[in-house]
Amino acid sequence: MKEAFNDIPLRNNKADNRFEMTFENYVSFIEYDQAGDTVSLLHTEVDPALEGKGVGTALVEKVLTEIEKREGKLIPLCPFVVAYIKRHPEWERLIVA
Repeated sequence: MKEAFNDIPLRNNKADNRFEMTFENYVSFIEYDQAGDTVSLLHTEVDPALEGKGVGTALVEKVLTEIEKREGKLIPLCPFVVAYIKRHPEWERLIVA
């Protein structure tokens, strides 16, 4: 993750079932469903104005770190998250077997 994102907090917006991060006045998010300790990541959205800046990658990294911190399990259904995990197989440890 780029250093610029280190101090940007991740919010769990439980009302809308999404993890959110604000950067340059834009809110990026990953929608999720949760059943017990298992989190299904459904859809990632980053404003087109932020494309290519690493926002999506930072958001995925923060969400995966949060799931791991909670000792949760992951079902990656979002294509962006799936592609990220393929590039970073160390995160496969979170995926439900």
